[in-house]
Amino acid sequence: MNTRKPLDAKATTLMVGLCFCFGLQQVALKASAQDMAPVLQIALRSGLAALLVVALMLSRRERFVQVAQTWKPGLAVGVLFFLEYLFLGQALHYTSASRSVVFLYTAPIFTALILHFLEVSERMAPLQWAGILLAFGGIGTAFFGHHTVADTGGGQEAALSWLGDVLALLAGASWGVTTVVIRMSGLARVPAKQTLLYQLVGACLLLFPVALLLHQTSVTVTPILLLSLVYQVFVLSFVAFLLWFWLLRHYQASRIGVLSFMTPLFGVLLGAVLLHEPVEPGFVSGAVLVVAGLVLVSGYGWISQSLRKIRLAGKG
Repeated sequence: MNTRKPLDAKATTLMVGLCFCFGLQQVALKASAQDMAPVLQIALRSGLAALLVVALMLSRRERFVQVAQTWKPGLAVGVLFFLEYLFLGQALHYTSASRSVVFLYTAPIFTALILHFLEVSERMAPLQWAGILLAFGGIGTAFFGHHTVADTGGGQEAALSWLGDVLALLAGASWGVTTVVIRMSGLARVPAKQTLLYQLVGACLLLFPVALLLHQTSVTVTPILLLSLVYQVFVLSFVAFLLWFWLLRHYQASRIGVLSFMTPLFGVLLGAVLLHEPVEPGFVSGAVLVVAGLVLVSGYGWISQSLRKIRLAGKG
């Protein structure tokens, strides 16, 4: 029996707060990138957040379950999580925080496409295919509507900015594949904290040596860096995670998912306000198309249910 509730004012308020937190991630990394490279920041935050999750599990006397059945997919999601944040960390060297958040949050599009061909129950409806086309049209519009400040610095800087966009899109694809692995493996049946630990430990262990290889290990302790790390470790990687899974346990996932479209919108707004990033008309048009596509794909269940209610009300 499904006891999950529809959205209420409490859940909606929490989701707005979570989307704000998730949208701030790229801005925090970008703002403190001069003090510590994003790749090193993510490695550090992953390790510290993993310790917090372990401490929480110990305080609740929770144990790892089904380790023999989940260590292989656990390893896979650890590597994918590492790739996602390697791509994102490098993307922020070349492109803006607002652009990176929009491309990162194309992840549900990749998840839906892959699951369509792997699971009969995940076959997409025509409206969802329209959302896929809309989102990819938005990606193309955002790419070709690229007229950032970097373009004025010469062709090389413009090309590097394009590279940042591509890396952010690869981060989104990595995230999308991570979701597929979790859904299609034994990880779907273990506590969420255990899956998170696989991801955090994988990112920590793999990103630190990459930071060394890329010579991105210099650190300048500043108030901005300290604020960024406190936010990333405690608010983003720990508190926001717990709230997200609490919402999934108590509310209908389709209703929650459709509100996640606010994250890229917050990312663009925060990038413009806090980092003074240019908001280009071509990019805004592309971002709107991407968000509209995400709503159609992720919110299809909610949309179709709402349309049925409207039709029934009309007949009555």
